[in-house]
Amino acid sequence: MGDSSYNYKMFKCFNRKFKASEGGPPPDVKAIFSKFAQDGDLMSVDQFRSFLVEHQGEPADAVTLSDAHRILQEFSRSHPGEAAHHHQHVRGLTLEDFFNFLFLEEPMKKQIHHDMTAPISHYFIYTGHNSYLTGNQLSSDCSDVPIIKALEKGVKVIELDLWPNSAKDDVQVLHGRTLTTPVTLVKCLKSIKEHAFVKSPYPVVITFEDHLTPKLQAKVAEMVIQTFGDTLYYPEAEDQMVEFPSPESLKNRIIISTKPPKEGSGSKDSSEEDEKSGSDGEPAIDKANAAEAKSFQQSAPEYKRLITIHAGKPSGELKDALAVGDKVRRLSLSEQKLEKAAEDHGTDVLRFTSKNILRVYPKGTRFTSGNYKPHVGWMHGAQMVAFNMQGNDKYNWLMHGMFRANGGCGYVKKPDFLMHKGPNDEVFDPKKTLTVKKTLKVKVYMGTGWHLDFSRTHFDSFSPPDFYTKVYIVGVPADCGKQKTKIIEDEWIPVWDEEFTFPLTIPELAILRIEVREYDRSEKDDFGGQNCLPVSELKPGIRAVPLYDKKGEKFKSVKLLMRFQFV
Repeated sequence: MGDSSYNYKMFKCFNRKFKASEGGPPPDVKAIFSKFAQDGDLMSVDQFRSFLVEHQGEPADAVTLSDAHRILQEFSRSHPGEAAHHHQHVRGLTLEDFFNFLFLEEPMKKQIHHDMTAPISHYFIYTGHNSYLTGNQLSSDCSDVPIIKALEKGVKVIELDLWPNSAKDDVQVLHGRTLTTPVTLVKCLKSIKEHAFVKSPYPVVITFEDHLTPKLQAKVAEMVIQTFGDTLYYPEAEDQMVEFPSPESLKNRIIISTKPPKEGSGSKDSSEEDEKSGSDGEPAIDKANAAEAKSFQQSAPEYKRLITIHAGKPSGELKDALAVGDKVRRLSLSEQKLEKAAEDHGTDVLRFTSKNILRVYPKGTRFTSGNYKPHVGWMHGAQMVAFNMQGNDKYNWLMHGMFRANGGCGYVKKPDFLMHKGPNDEVFDPKKTLTVKKTLKVKVYMGTGWHLDFSRTHFDSFSPPDFYTKVYIVGVPADCGKQKTKIIEDEWIPVWDEEFTFPLTIPELAILRIEVREYDRSEKDDFGGQNCLPVSELKPGIRAVPLYDKKGEKFKSVKLLMRFQFV
């Protein structure tokens, strides 16, 4: 952490000089070094291994002495010229080395470590809503660019709304009955094929909202087969499945989910589109198309054959829509319908999602592409909590945080309690407040990197920034909490050294949300970075937490040094 100083022009009269202080090791770091180095000036390789296992919670069988030696050698190569590295043989770490090493300690498990062989209904899946929109829901351009961006982030469910073009001879993707400009379906499909597995090899699900005649449905089937070839998976038997396949068995495959066309009707019921666009439920296709649809009795059989996950919407009573049958399916509910279902039929939703797939989507009035609280869906086992990925809202940060879990592969195994059934078919009751299962202690030591990533006047024209950190737990209602550090004035490398405690009843669904703000007396406090980390994936010990901008892009240098303890 280099020395840097800045001159601020104060009212053009005089220069006031500020130094970004060195910010040496916090007292805890010195004490831990002293403990493991047994009060010596150098932490040996053996002592360093003890630190990794005993303090950082690394499994003893996964970190051998030679592993510890290799870690130190790699560290010495990236930090040359320091005291402990004058000899080719790495002897250990000085306090300064040790402090620098801690800024490389990742806060989360990086590898895929969940069991991937269960049916896909046993996983939360990273899901996009209206994945083709570049901006708002009413007038933005439709494009394959947001689809590519979503897939690169690890999103695994892409939604496309299919409409006939004006000549009724081709298929376009757009948000129906709005001013959004269309993009061709074939362009979207090609981009999905090229980018589906850049983040992980697990399956990509394409959900179609279709408003097409049987002729155009047959054309879609042809396009899908031509574009994806062997990458496309669909069941050999035409019957609806009794159990979904696993993410493991569907590696590098693309699957289709939509409502199968009924006999005598080629078009999908448009209720979700109506709700999403805020319309009053006018039919999605015109009367001429509807007449053509009626003239085909067994319409577009090749289209129906390609559907792996059969979808539907609630018709009639919500309780009936949640009935569990022999065949598995997907049900779509708007965020408000889910809230009502959760209130009136919470355990029925749980029973449904233990076998079937529930997709939740934003209400139609979210014209600016905002989002909603994802935890209502997750608490009830909803696998596909669909989000507008183009937004920069706090709910989106939580969604990105949730899916950093399990190596960022886009599939997160649901906690066992959401899947478990008792001897009399009883399931978890989301309304019950449980006893505290775990307590998370979070210590915020210090932050660094802003002086490297921001201009010196970014936060304040006349003086260095006044940073503070907000720490939240977002989870089931009983677990939610919010704390904040004091404000450290005029400091590019703030040291807070403050600890917060969060009791958790359902740590499996808790997300630690961290946000740094810069205090501003006269205006809204400036944003200094954020990160959301699934509590279930946190590694204990002292960790360097990278911060992200509002769009979810990682800052190059900005990090917080923190400690996590479970008691």
